[in-house]
Amino acid sequence: MRASPREQDPADAPTDKGHGLAPDRLFVTALKLTDFRNYASARFTLQASPVVLVGDNGSGKTNLLEAVSLLGPGHGLRGRPYGELARKDGQGGFTIAATVMSRQGEVDIGTGFLPGTREEGAGRSVRIAGKDQSTGALGDYLQHVFLIPAMDGLFTGPASERRRFLDRLVLALDPKMRTPLGRYDRAMRQRNRLFQMREFSRALFEGLEEQLAEAGVAIAAARLDAVERLTALIDETRAARGQGPFPHAVLALHGTLETELTMRPATEVEDVFRVILETGRERDRAASRTLEGPHLSDLLVVHGPKNAPAAQCSSGEQKALLLGLVLAKADLIKALEGTCPLVLLDEVAAHLDQARREALFGEILRLGAQAWMTGTDRELFSPIAQDAQILAVNRGNIST
Repeated sequence: MRASPREQDPADAPTDKGHGLAPDRLFVTALKLTDFRNYASARFTLQASPVVLVGDNGSGKTNLLEAVSLLGPGHGLRGRPYGELARKDGQGGFTIAATVMSRQGEVDIGTGFLPGTREEGAGRSVRIAGKDQSTGALGDYLQHVFLIPAMDGLFTGPASERRRFLDRLVLALDPKMRTPLGRYDRAMRQRNRLFQMREFSRALFEGLEEQLAEAGVAIAAARLDAVERLTALIDETRAARGQGPFPHAVLALHGTLETELTMRPATEVEDVFRVILETGRERDRAASRTLEGPHLSDLLVVHGPKNAPAAQCSSGEQKALLLGLVLAKADLIKALEGTCPLVLLDEVAAHLDQARREALFGEILRLGAQAWMTGTDRELFSPIAQDAQILAVNRGNIST
């Protein structure tokens, strides 16, 4: 049996396990949920190999992926307010406890949301090795990449979705980028609020625009670096292995700061951005929002084999292109960090033909990833069954 009940709760296990050498992959060895989504209580242990969750629609497969995603930084793969993740018939909160092989060695991670804390934007608690930590600290231990059906419109939807897709890679490569991203967002909201309040204080605007310039250029530079690294890896992979089963992407960033950074040093671009913000105040005041900056940049994606914008490709071509991008992100993180992130794939196999499905499983095994995959048909996963842990999910119950 590959998965079995654990006699000791992950949350009750010894918290100081020591830090060994960094592993070549990140994986969950024990998971316990309480009042999370449709799970009143669930607990099981795992090996490092891929995990396949099989069950009917609505049985709770994606909820398990969401719980695993919350072991890392961010708001989870669906980005829902934490209060919505609590079980409807529960006490109003939830807890997730896990033992993971992390970047720092084996460690216990717990996160949750207290009952009664349903205010909009309220945060979740995090404990790592028995100590209270910030959500951002999870990035020092666990990283993941994911693909869910809601991302099917990535190439045709708003630019904000592509920025989030890229920023998840940026944060995986450098968790400290969470600081400038947060600082930029706060300063922009405060500047926009000044416009709405009909505030004209030069000193107030200059202070906020100084913050926007410093953080904005740091964000644009980090995004450029991530795109360059991802492009280099895609090119190297094609040179070594030829055109694989998933079409390669050609990537570019479109934005004022990104263009400026290709022509001049970052310190000069900060000055340029400050001038743009200052001279654009009246225009921004009329719009009640900031009309220039990295919050409006876009990730441009071209289907390499067709040399066509991804948005103009068929839905099948877009799915294959997106899956290839997600796998390339995982490959890049592994190449740069030395450890393969968790790979969370929701309902992917059903949308692939047999050749690409087998190619996907081959890529997962090549990466050495603990990939969590969901599906309604166990037979779709038969090519990887001997190398994976297959769990049946049935309305909040999990069995082998």
